Amino acid sequence: MYALRLALVGLLALSLSGCLSGAGEKEGAGTLLGAVAGGIAGAQMGKGRGKLVATGIGTLLGAAIGNEIGKSLDRADRLALERATQSSLETAPVGRTTTWKNPDSGNQGTITPRKTFQRNDGSYCREFTQTITIGGRTEEAYGTACRQPDGTWKLISA
Repeated sequence: MYALRLALVGLLALSLSGCLSGAGEKEGAGTLLGAVAGGIAGAQMGKGRGKLVATGIGTLLGAAIGNEIGKSLDRADRLALERATQSSLETAPVGRTTTWKNPDSGNQGTITPRKTFQRNDGSYCREFTQTITIGGRTEEAYGTACRQPDGTWKLISA
């Protein structure tokens, strides 16, 4: 599901920026990101009034999915995700998968750089795929992150 994939990449973006820190915050962030992703996905469907309805439905479904993902990833999950992501984007060659797992929750995931390039402004960016497995269900997402002046990576597109 496209909205779920966008919500997953959105959660990655928040983990890369260090914005997810508390239990209530992760649910709120997941809800917000899911709503945005669902709205975007819904806006791609239908025409005229049908497009507006699809956008509304997509927003509601995305918010519900994002909230569940936010509830499911605890602080240890997010830290493992963030460390694996930063490490993979910084040092892994294209095609090499980095994994993370929280033995307490059983949640796990992967990140695999797919392409490295330099933008016109001189910054280096990497396209990647990401998987997250929660409760035995795995979803995959795609995105692009660019290295910031402080050396961290920031999601620029999903």
